[in-house]
Parts: sequence; structure tokens; C-alpha cells
Amino acid sequence: MIVADKKPVEEIIEYVKDHSKILVLGCNECVTVCEAGGKKEVGILASTLRMYFANQGRDAAVDERTLERQCDHEYLEEIRDIADQYDAIVSIACGVGIQFTAEKYLSIPVYPGVNTCFLGVTEQRGLWTERCQACGNCILAYTGGICPVSRCAKRILNGPCGGSSKGTCEISKDLDCAWQLIIDRLKAIDRLDLYEKMFPIKDWSTDRAGGPRKVVREDVQI
Repeated sequence: MIVADKKPVEEIIEYVKDHSKILVLGCNECVTVCEAGGKKEVGILASTLRMYFANQGRDAAVDERTLERQCDHEYLEEIRDIADQYDAIVSIACGVGIQFTAEKYLSIPVYPGVNTCFLGVTEQRGLWTERCQACGNCILAYTGGICPVSRCAKRILNGPCGGSSKGTCEISKDLDCAWQLIIDRLKAIDRLDLYEKMFPIKDWSTDRAGGPRKVVREDVQI
């Protein structure tokens, strides 16, 4: 999932302090799971903004809405009839949802209420960790399902560096060496032969190096 973290409320206030009618717009997907942008967080942020304006003696309206997703046309259309009522939207979806909302409603400023961090997993309540950088050329079949691009601090593709010690990375003793994890995993599934595979220099054109990317599926297009 996409993992995001709340922006400081002071930063959000700075965005909206000159507006008088604001819609706080949440998302029921990833940001709900990581407790950054779901219905609960919409309510908290909206209440905080109302208190700010009240303390400033300002007569400002702050409304709340949570969509199923902000990255699909059909769900963003749900606010089509009310969007023009607002002079600002604070989106607490991920960066994708924030941008798509801004594209759909060009005449209304759309401000981010979260910082989008990475693609990750929920390890436990309140702890999310990175697993994927969406590099566009997945090699997990050869590395035991553990990604060296996202989990190795140096993004090394052909075995560990000389800095790891007792299974931990030299960057931090709290960080597992990704390649030690890969080796252990390959042993567990009896595929240590894959460790001998040499990867060529990575083609980063499938990553961000080639500019904004797209996926075209003619088999599902209408």
C-alpha cells in the first residue's frame, strides 16, 4: 500500500488561513489503513481548522467528505456538484490522489494534508515499513521475494557489500542487511542457486529516470 504521514497542522493552516470555505477530503484506501487520511483523520483535521478560525475570530466554514478513492474518475465525480462551493480543498489522500483531484477541479486550489512516504506494509499498529520503490522491473523471482532495490540502503543488485555485520547494515544496527535476508530466504526455499545469478547494470529507464511513467493495457481499454 501507499504509506503517508500527516503534515503538521501548522503547515496546513498556513495553506488555508486566507480561505473562507474549505473542504477536507479524505480517502478510504491506503491512507485510511496507515491512519493518515481516512474518515477519522478528516474529522480531526476539520475540527482543528474550525478551532483555528474560531480563535482568529474568522467566520470560515470547514466541511468534511471522504471518498472511496481519489485516484479514480468515478469517485472524484461524486463531489462535482459541490466542488464549486469551496474556495479550497485540503486533500489527505496520497500524492496521487491529491494531484488527480487538482487535475479534475482546475479552478480550486488543492492543498496536501499528508506527506506521501513509500510503498510499504503494516508490520504492527503504528509501524509501517518500505517494501517497494516501484522501479518497473521486478526481480523478486530471483531474490526470494525480497527487494534489494528498496530494502538495501545502497540498492546493490549482486550480493552484499563489505559493510554488513552479523546480518545488520552498516548504516544502522537496527536495519537488517537486505542481502542477508535474501540469502536466508533462498536457503529456506532451497533455491540458493539463484544467488549465483549475476544481474546486469540496471535499466533505470523503467524507474523515474525516464520521466512520468504509464501502463497501457489494450486488453482492458474501452
